[in-house]
Amino acid sequence: MRSRLLLLGVVTACSACDDDGPGTQPPQPDTCLADPAPASGEATYYDADGSGNCSFDTSSDLMVAAINGVDYSNAKWCGACVAVTGPSGEVTVRVVDQCPGCAKGDLDLSREAFEKIAPLSAGRVDITWRPVPCPVEGPVAYHFKDGSNEFWTAVQIRNHRYPIASVEVRDGAGTFQPVNRLSYNYFVDTEGFGEGPYLLRVTDTRGHAVEDMIALGDDELRQGAAQFPACQ
Repeated sequence: MRSRLLLLGVVTACSACDDDGPGTQPPQPDTCLADPAPASGEATYYDADGSGNCSFDTSSDLMVAAINGVDYSNAKWCGACVAVTGPSGEVTVRVVDQCPGCAKGDLDLSREAFEKIAPLSAGRVDITWRPVPCPVEGPVAYHFKDGSNEFWTAVQIRNHRYPIASVEVRDGAGTFQPVNRLSYNYFVDTEGFGEGPYLLRVTDTRGHAVEDMIALGDDELRQGAAQFPACQ
């Protein structure tokens, strides 16, 4: 596959090139942007199944949370992992939902996650939390929303180590164009990406990017060729 190291620590990987094999990620310097500052608030709990406003599928991994509406901020935390410290311990959870009634800094944890930091009988406890890399395996993945086509295209990024900052698609002139993120965590072009496959550039909040050539799939998951590098 065609994979090259760009300046500023950006990884480029072509995952659907028809003349090469599976992709790999080359070594690169650490050019990570700083983490957001730790936050504090209160934690409650709910009956989680892994789904929610972030539009992820239900999951057997219930170390998940809904983040308050202020921090949710048009789905920017969707898929991110945070380490939550409470009265009796710490737990790492993945953000999958929004809690509109929660105050800024608050998290609504799954029952299973809440029990790691406090007894359920406590109901509500003070917490601090900070972003951490998700313990993902394999490359970034792409999910096209049901009904996507060349005239209306919606793609979601999954299995990413750090939160997603932006998605761009290369147009016919070879220029990358930004794709708008909607509150349900899909990047949507109401005029469509056109005929595929598409070269997508995905950038995380730590300043790294991957580029993947992805074929359109109706409500299907497409594997990329690389994962965002871990920051030291």
